[in-house]
Amino acid sequence: MYRKIQDATHYILQKTTLRPKVGIILGTGLSGLADEIEEATYIPYGEIPNFPVSTVASHKGQLIIGLLEGQPVIAMAGRFHYYEGYSMKEVTFPVRVFQMMGVERLIVSNAAGGVNPDYSGGDIIVIRDHINLFPENPLRGANDERLGVRFPDMMHTYDEDWRQKALRKAKELGLKPQTGVYLGMQGPNLETPAEYVFAHNLSADLVGMSTIPEVIVARHAGIKVLALSVVSNVSYPPSRLTETTMEEVIATVQAVSPKMVALVKEVLTD
Repeated sequence: MYRKIQDATHYILQKTTLRPKVGIILGTGLSGLADEIEEATYIPYGEIPNFPVSTVASHKGQLIIGLLEGQPVIAMAGRFHYYEGYSMKEVTFPVRVFQMMGVERLIVSNAAGGVNPDYSGGDIIVIRDHINLFPENPLRGANDERLGVRFPDMMHTYDEDWRQKALRKAKELGLKPQTGVYLGMQGPNLETPAEYVFAHNLSADLVGMSTIPEVIVARHAGIKVLALSVVSNVSYPPSRLTETTMEEVIATVQAVSPKMVALVKEVLTD
């Protein structure tokens, strides 16, 4: 694995003179941020040694390296999911490449179902913690001490200072600053009504199919994390639950995307 990470990193670094310290995973809620990156270099995933290829239709499937708010960044325009058939090590391979490139901070975004009765569709939530119900862990197997310790502590997984800055900036932008706990399930089916109640009873606020694997690896790598969710559909209490299509999810998230983009740009300013 270490050699594969080296090969991918070497290929990417040959394509740019920038050395980003900030990585961004442009999930469903942040796809519009790709257009804000200046002096950008685009690298299709299929060209990068050992990189998976995204199979989700709404994901562009390319790395973008350039300047955002004057800072060098590397962004994933499209992520990988466990439900696509990849192993967790494949899902999180890009985060390992970010680590080897010298990335120190990671912004992760997603769309998620809301199981907090105070949430509404389109709300932007700053994740403060997570509950991992994925059936596989990206750290499972032999540990390479060059990448991180065998048993990483998860207490401060979501960086407190960065989270408080995001909440402050959200308030300045006129948004409703909220935090939440994200529960991860493998998908690809949406959850049943009983599963939404189960998630709520576990003290979760959000349910989704991504983010946690990348965050675990970032924590293992010593990378500070800020994670943002867009509430794509309200799923609790059961009386508010309606049948949901992915087209509706995407439409809800696209409507709030400019706010997400503005928030991330503000977070990157000093």
